[in-house]
Amino acid sequence: MAEAAKLRQEGAGSEGSSLSVPGWAGRVAEYPRRLRQFFHEVRVEMRQVNWPTRQDVWSTTMVVTVTVTFFGIFFFVVDKGFAYLAQWGFRLFSK
Repeated sequence: MAEAAKLRQEGAGSEGSSLSVPGWAGRVAEYPRRLRQFFHEVRVEMRQVNWPTRQDVWSTTMVVTVTVTFFGIFFFVVDKGFAYLAQWGFRLFSK
């Protein structure tokens, strides 16, 4: 991020152009430079990302899969239990 700020400051000093384009045309003409700067900053930030290893991704995926399966079965059993109790209560009070 410091590199991007440094480049931004360096670029600000070299923008002193004598040609001035008014209004929306100036903003449109500035898009290629801003887009190039954006992609440069993205590249700088992506170099600083700490990517997980294949083993980390695999183990985390397994933990998520086991947890989702456990809670899916748990809520299925709880739902069936409440459904049974509700049916039992309806039969008890419908007579």
